[in-house]
Amino acid sequence: MLIPSIDLLGGRIVQLVQGEKLRLAFDDFEYWIEKFARYPLVQLIDLDAAMRQGDNSALAAQIAKRLPCQAGGGIHSIERARQVLETGAKRVIIGSALFTEQGGVNTSFAAELAAAIGSEHVVAGIDTKNGRIAVKGWKAQVALTPDDAIPQLEPHVAAFLYTHVDTEGTMQGFPIETAARLRKLTRRQLIVAGGIRSQQEVDDLDALGADAVVGMAVYTEMLAV
Repeated sequence: MLIPSIDLLGGRIVQLVQGEKLRLAFDDFEYWIEKFARYPLVQLIDLDAAMRQGDNSALAAQIAKRLPCQAGGGIHSIERARQVLETGAKRVIIGSALFTEQGGVNTSFAAELAAAIGSEHVVAGIDTKNGRIAVKGWKAQVALTPDDAIPQLEPHVAAFLYTHVDTEGTMQGFPIETAARLRKLTRRQLIVAGGIRSQQEVDDLDALGADAVVGMAVYTEMLAV
């Protein structure tokens, strides 16, 4: 399944390369909402909130009312997760809050969150740079790999969202061998992102049992939606 991505930064829809360099920006929200309306799931990320430099909560709420979204970016508490769901999001993506400052997996928070909002509404964000999990808008890392984290989080989530930051926004292709390895780690829905550039790649990931978040290739029209 192809999952279109909407990333919000400074009140616009953007595409960044490796989470840092701004490549594209749009403010024609109606065009993209209409374009993505036929998809069963859209990914909505508030990058300002993820980077802890403000938020686009009002805009995100407007989009979540119009599209079936899994929404993330700066969700660090049960209260905030509830608020996002109340705006219309189907699921929340939790990343940094699942990891401790000491570099462990915060399974107690994951369990509390699942109990409070239902594990069916929780997507664990597992993002990596050079093989290590990246947090705080990809500005910091913890000494963990997805192989360490996924088994511990498995009981508390409906899905795992894995972003390969090294190829994010580059349209150089997602490492298919990584998807195959991750697929063996969990029975939950596996969603991957980072450099996906063609329908063939989406199909290859689907054959492995992984869904694909696509951003840059959609916005540059390399991949038609």
